[in-house]
Amino acid sequence: MAPLQVYYSGLLFAPRSSLIRGGYFNNIPWVTMEPKVADVWSSLIQTLEGHTSWVNSVVFSPDGKLVASASIDKTIRLWDSSTGKQCGVFEGHTHWVESPVFSPDGKLVAVICNDNVVLWDISTGKQYGVLEGHNGLVSSAVFSPDGKLLASASHDTTVRLWDTSTRKQCGVLQGHTDWVYSAVFSPDGKLVASSSKDETVRLWDASTGKQYGVLEGHTGWVKSTLFSPDGKLVASASCDTTVRLWDTSTGKQCGVLEGHTGDVYSAVFSPDGKLVASASVDKTVRLWNTSTGKQYGVLEGHTDCVDSAVFSPDGTLVASISLDTTVRLWDTSTGKQCAVLEGHTDGVNSAVFSPDGKLVASASWDKTVRLWDASIGKQYGVLEGHTWDVNSAVFSPDGKLVASASGDTTVRLWDTSTGKECGVLEGHTDNVFSAMFSPDGKLVASVSEDQTVRLWDTSTGKQCGVLEAHTKYLKFAVFSPDGKLVAMVSEEKVVRLWDTLTGKQCGVLEGHTRGVNSAMFSPDGKRVASASNDLTVRLWDTSTGKHCGILQGHTRDVNSATFSPDGKLVASASSDETVRLWDTSTGKQCAVLKGHTNWVTSAVFSLDGKLVASASGDETVRLWDTKNQATIEIIDTHGRINIMKFSNDGAHLYTSHGILQLKSSPHIGSNRQLPRTLTHSLYVTDQWITCNRKKLLWLPAEYRPYCSAVNDTANLLVIGSRTGRLTFISIDFTALPAVYLQPSVHVAVAEGKGFLGLVGF
Repeated sequence: MAPLQVYYSGLLFAPRSSLIRGGYFNNIPWVTMEPKVADVWSSLIQTLEGHTSWVNSVVFSPDGKLVASASIDKTIRLWDSSTGKQCGVFEGHTHWVESPVFSPDGKLVAVICNDNVVLWDISTGKQYGVLEGHNGLVSSAVFSPDGKLLASASHDTTVRLWDTSTRKQCGVLQGHTDWVYSAVFSPDGKLVASSSKDETVRLWDASTGKQYGVLEGHTGWVKSTLFSPDGKLVASASCDTTVRLWDTSTGKQCGVLEGHTGDVYSAVFSPDGKLVASASVDKTVRLWNTSTGKQYGVLEGHTDCVDSAVFSPDGTLVASISLDTTVRLWDTSTGKQCAVLEGHTDGVNSAVFSPDGKLVASASWDKTVRLWDASIGKQYGVLEGHTWDVNSAVFSPDGKLVASASGDTTVRLWDTSTGKECGVLEGHTDNVFSAMFSPDGKLVASVSEDQTVRLWDTSTGKQCGVLEAHTKYLKFAVFSPDGKLVAMVSEEKVVRLWDTLTGKQCGVLEGHTRGVNSAMFSPDGKRVASASNDLTVRLWDTSTGKHCGILQGHTRDVNSATFSPDGKLVASASSDETVRLWDTSTGKQCAVLKGHTNWVTSAVFSLDGKLVASASGDETVRLWDTKNQATIEIIDTHGRINIMKFSNDGAHLYTSHGILQLKSSPHIGSNRQLPRTLTHSLYVTDQWITCNRKKLLWLPAEYRPYCSAVNDTANLLVIGSRTGRLTFISIDFTALPAVYLQPSVHVAVAEGKGFLGLVGF
């Protein structure tokens, strides 16, 4: 679809050791600051994209040729593990699907869908059967070793056995008194072990359905059970922070594996049965000797809870998955970490080795399945500083610095000329979700979930103020035009004003009856406009803190409000799909701008006040003439925009995803040609960087934006990702192919009084 652009991306994002990159990088001379990349190829082989929501779990077929993934999007997808191509989609479920498992002969896939288990025929792609009978959510499903039976565990306190040839129920295993989390067959298929919220493990005879033993001793929920390879032991993992070993012949406890400091989610035996690996909320995996019950190693490195661990087929490696977005590989003989598989942009739900142990497949909340080479054994990562999500990135007023806010509780300052970190602002105790510079660039204000706003001196990186008084989640903060005040908005019903010189609160603006969504200073700093879920905008006098106007008329939440440059008007954006204009002297409504088909997130005036731009959940930006109250241009943004600002000449719109050209501005002639030095045409979508609305660079999954910023005066783009990476890319427009400097084709469409300009690419 776009071979040249993908070729550019291949050169730009390939490791520095790549022979192709080394030989042909000069083919993209228009990139003047390249993103930081790894020196060598990582373990990542394929990113399998196609699911439209979280991928819950992934599994290899018995011969390793296929991968099956199950998703919240209600589909199961089959992938060719050698090529990464999708080779089947099983659709029709009415609920999300999870826990896919292949039958031993590889001909069937079983998946859980709410309170049913559904069987699919791999050869035909058709549904083979629906196993119905449970009266609650099914927690797990597993085939017997010979594939003739399937056991399902449910919240209805039962385990049920099914004949896979007839799809009929052939046994109900009753005895548990609370949810059953898992059920598993013994290696010879004669026993079933089940674990439950009732703090017990129960053994059942698979042929008769009779209870064979009740294994009691845990003091918390038992999350999982597993037989040893020889079937002589059962390991159970519990919320009581222990793993317990049980003798299947006697039902007696023969080991308590203690050491974890949090809930243990899973425990698995090594292929030879000599080790057990346990995964815990305490962020560790622990190895245990099954003959002595002693701890053999503590595998530390994850920065969030570890959901599960799995041994490679030869037992030399353990793969652990975590909410920290990584899969980690560990050497079982030394307990040392030998690889960090980085690339997912959200928590990892499951990981599994291929039957030959050469590949690892992982499933994630980021909607992807990834295949990794398990043999490379090199730690890989280009986390340039942050160790968690980058929530926002913003340029200083002079464009020389970027401030990035992260879930790792820090704000970091970066030099835009080099892309290097030049300051770490530490002090917050929880997620920092936004940062902003003061108008003179001397201060940075950071907003955090720790319910504080902190002020930092950009020249020294030192904290110079902590603004705390909110008792609920903070949303954002904004400086007054002279930088002397900060207005803070939280889930409270008030706006708080702070003096930046003293760090003291100097006003509480009270009057809204529901949460406040935004606050904005007037150009002279004498008033504040606040937008609220109580359907109103309120005006406040900053010197007295008193209420001086209520703007009423919206029929749903008001998301933002902003003053015109002369302070005479306020534009408000609402979930009622309208933008409304208000006279600030009288408080009367003077226009209702209709046209959006989804909530309007923000609205902004041009510098002369003649235009208003509005951004909406319908993924468009509309340009309105404030005098005629009509739409004069619609720009399809292919993404939702929250932040906008007009350029000084009114010809461009700076947005949270890049800079948009405006074709209908009264300042621009209809035949205006774009100069070769144009610096205001970069835009970031989910997968692409575009130039003049044309696709320029494709972004690999790990480089895609969670937030982005484009410098107003330099051709510099900064992308913050979910992995904690901050990517700097600078473009020399004079070196671009001529096609990128030509305006996109426009289609004129009449719409009421106005004129519709750009309607897509």
